[in-house]
Amino acid sequence: MLTTPTLDKLRTLNLTGMARAFAEQVERADYQALSFEDRLGLMVDREAQDRDNRRLDRYLHVAKLRIGACVEDIDFRRSRGLDRSVVLSLAEAGWVTGHRNVLIVGATGLGKTFIACALANAAIRHAHTALYLRAPRLLSELALARADGRLPRVMARWAKIDVLIVEDLALRPLAPEQAADLLEVIEDRYQLRSTIVTSQLPVSDWHDALGEPTIADAILDRLVHNAHRIELRGESLRKPEGFDASAVEPDQPEARTKPAERPKRSGNRAAETA
Repeated sequence: MLTTPTLDKLRTLNLTGMARAFAEQVERADYQALSFEDRLGLMVDREAQDRDNRRLDRYLHVAKLRIGACVEDIDFRRSRGLDRSVVLSLAEAGWVTGHRNVLIVGATGLGKTFIACALANAAIRHAHTALYLRAPRLLSELALARADGRLPRVMARWAKIDVLIVEDLALRPLAPEQAADLLEVIEDRYQLRSTIVTSQLPVSDWHDALGEPTIADAILDRLVHNAHRIELRGESLRKPEGFDASAVEPDQPEARTKPAERPKRSGNRAAETA
C-alpha cells in the first residue's frame, strides 16, 4: 500500500489528526490485529480530538481572559460564602445554553475575577465562545467606536459572544451616555446570550450607580432577571490564612514595615485574589 500519497491527501484535506493516526498505525504492528472498522474509528477519534483542541486554543485566545483560571483550581477552603455545589453546577455550562447570567459581587480580594474567568473557561470547554472586558474599557471602546464609525460592527461582534464578562461594573457612577451604551449591550444579549458581571457593590446598590433611573431600571431588569448570584463575603484572600492582625504591636517599627509572608499555593490558586 502506498502510504505517502494517502498521508498527503489527508493533510491536503486538513485532516491532520487522521494523518498522524494513520502514520502510527502503519508503523506499529499491534494495529494490524484490529479490524478495518476499529482502525478507522481510531483515526476519526484522533481527528475529532485534534479539532476540539484547536477550537479550545482559538476560543481561549479570542476570550482574552484576565486569568488562566479553571474551576478545578477554585479554593473552597476559605470561608467566603462560596457554595461548591453551585459552582460545580455552573461549570456544566447549562446556564449558557439557557441564556442566563451570573452576577458575582463582593469586596476586593475575594476572588471575583478568578471565579468569573474559571466559569468562562468551563463554558469554552463546552464549545461556547467568551470575551473578557472591564466595564471602563467596554464603555471607552463604545465611545471610540461611535467616534470613528465602528459602533455597529463592535456591537454586532459582542452580540455574538456566548459569554461576555463585564468586570468591575459600577465602580463609579455612569454618565447618562455611558448608561445608555451599556443598556444597548445588555439589550442585544437579553435572552439570547449570557453575561457574567462582577462588582464590588452589592446588587441592591447598582441602581444608584447606573445613573439615570429609567435606564438603570432597564439594565437591571435584563441583567438580574433569571440570573445566578454569587455573593462573596469574608476577609480578602490576599490576607494569609490564620493571620491575626491584633498580634502585631503598632509601636514596633519592624512590624509596621515588614510585609506578611504569603502562603505558597500550587497551580493557579495564587492568582485567585483578583
